[in-house]
Amino acid sequence: MNWGKVFYIFFTLMSLTTSVSFLYEHTIMALFAAASINFVSSILKLGVRNLLSAELLAGSLVADLHLIPSLWLLHFGGAENINLIRGLVIGAIIANIYTLVISIVESAKSKEDF
Repeated sequence: MNWGKVFYIFFTLMSLTTSVSFLYEHTIMALFAAASINFVSSILKLGVRNLLSAELLAGSLVADLHLIPSLWLLHFGGAENINLIRGLVIGAIIANIYTLVISIVESAKSKEDF
């Protein structure tokens, strides 16, 4: 078992689920958790040397560039920007789904025995 892959898949999935939790409960703590976990996921993907590692990192960076501005808007702009914030979080969710799909494709293409 490749523990590096386990950790970055875990953090990607955790970022996805915490982003979805923000759509349910619009609190700054939920958004901070999603942004922080996604940032850790991006850092873990820097060391990945797989077939589709550039695509994995790009998807994670896209999610970062959606979550960080949405966190900033929620903290400084308040609830009047909630539709924009929700839209950015949905964009991060789509980027995380893309990253998970790429991870599944990469796992299917790899020649490693499990």
